[in-house]
Amino acid sequence: MAEKKSFALRIDADMMKAIEKWAADEFRSVNGQIEWMLNKSLKDAKRLKSKDNPTK
Repeated sequence: MAEKKSFALRIDADMMKAIEKWAADEFRSVNGQIEWMLNKSLKDAKRLKSKDNPTK
């Protein structure tokens, strides 16, 4: 597993509420939901190499 890094995130209160609701709906922590969202966005933008195919 890759090393995880911590950082502070400032986020709008309404956006945070929406993320909290989404995380609860998906049975994830808020942190896990944000990681999932970032990972999906990076993959969709082809900015993150796939674990299945490291050449992508």
